[in-house]
Amino acid sequence: MSRLAQRILRVLRQVRGPATSDAVFEATALIVGAAFLVVGFAVALPAFWGRELSISGSGSIGMFAAYGGALTAALAFGLGRLAVRAPAPDPAVARDGFAVPGDRLRWYDLAAIAFAHAAIASLGWLGIAELLERSFVDAPVFPFPGAILVAVAFALTGYVAFLSAVALTPMVLSLVLAVFLVVGAFAAMLASSDVHWWRDNLSALGMSSNSASVAFNVTLVIAGIMVTTISRYATAGLPVDEPVDRRGRTIVRGGLILMGIFLACVGIFPVDEFFLLHNTVATGMAVVFAVVVIGLPWFVRSIPRVFVGLGWAYVLVIVLLGAFFAVGYYNLTAVELIAAVLIFSWIIVFLRTAGAMGTPATHADGLAVPDVRTI
Repeated sequence: MSRLAQRILRVLRQVRGPATSDAVFEATALIVGAAFLVVGFAVALPAFWGRELSISGSGSIGMFAAYGGALTAALAFGLGRLAVRAPAPDPAVARDGFAVPGDRLRWYDLAAIAFAHAAIASLGWLGIAELLERSFVDAPVFPFPGAILVAVAFALTGYVAFLSAVALTPMVLSLVLAVFLVVGAFAAMLASSDVHWWRDNLSALGMSSNSASVAFNVTLVIAGIMVTTISRYATAGLPVDEPVDRRGRTIVRGGLILMGIFLACVGIFPVDEFFLLHNTVATGMAVVFAVVVIGLPWFVRSIPRVFVGLGWAYVLVIVLLGAFFAVGYYNLTAVELIAAVLIFSWIIVFLRTAGAMGTPATHADGLAVPDVRTI
């Protein structure tokens, strides 16, 4: 670790104090946000001075806030992870929101999550600027108020990204994944050079001839890495009282990891350049999802039957959509969009269900409820 990183870590620990309560982190997040407020104003005012700015478009305050917001989100996320990093981690204590000790987030997990925060900040500020531009048609922005607006955008971005980093849990990560996918997909749709891309399929957004290909494909690759991270989160707390349960957990974890790999490969291999390979990994992701969902009551015997029924209903809907496409009632884009929503919503709900299974139930008075399977 460089000297600069060590100094930042030391300062953050001093600010944080010996406690790690939510109130302390909230105060630290406010300090980080205030720092980015000052930096944003100091950078934006000289850059805007003597100019009459537009709200969105090239050289606008929206573009400045988007690019600066992306950098701010990445830096604030890194500061947040430094703030919760223990000087001498105890291997017997669970970290990073995992249900069991010994596991943790790897550097590539954190890099993908930081990139997702940066992308959400950038695309979010671009969208807000575009909305304001259409609300205040031809309205100019002067340097001083423009610098203040950009500084506030930096401060808000830094505040939110820092809190997300220090409170990173499976649920927070799943929400980041959902927001990232939605924002990335809509950004690719809006930036598409083919306004009728939807007549072909969702993968048309990733074609090399489309101006939105980079945004779409990078979104899928980063989302695939995040799914592999979520798979470790989701299965860490599953009960493994017997060898058959351990094997079942391994199968479910492997299936989720394979889905993440396939999702990343969909972005790595565009459909117009790798037609067969692209369609193979896209279909493979759906097949693996169906296998995991259908076999879940045998892989994880303690899984609630209500959740099993939900998963089977999802698979049935996807099969029905495929039949609608085969007879020409739906086009492929509609089938892919609905299937993607179902698959990722199932992953998020599974994450919550698995987390609840790994936490002992309690009475209202705080006493643990005995496991009826051991009585």
